[in-house]
Amino acid sequence: MALEDRFGAIAMGFIGGLILDLSPSSDSPFGKWALILTLVGYLFSRNRESIGDFTERPIAFVLFVSAGATATLLIFLIFGVILGENNGAVITNLQTVVGNGIWTLLFSSVLLPGLVALRNYTLTTRERL
Repeated sequence: MALEDRFGAIAMGFIGGLILDLSPSSDSPFGKWALILTLVGYLFSRNRESIGDFTERPIAFVLFVSAGATATLLIFLIFGVILGENNGAVITNLQTVVGNGIWTLLFSSVLLPGLVALRNYTLTTRERL
């Protein structure tokens, strides 16, 4: 992956985390989501080559997205423990993380065909070759 693509993934993670930190419903310390999503953006950009083009390997893409969403929540909980936050019961948190991973797996597999069609529609003739 080119350096520009890697920087773009990291920047998108930081901007998304900053938006979450500025959200009125956010009750975590300021900068926590920005740090976590920057880290996840970096991890995704480092491992992007392992799944290749998602139109060729859709199952790998769906698993990659589900693993990323689950890892984001786990990192959020781990950072909460490091920062001394009271995150609630461990079993409840694990049920939430696993449930979120399952829902992400289901919804991403349902939405992927539409995303592939949208991607193909927006490609130019030169990019399709």
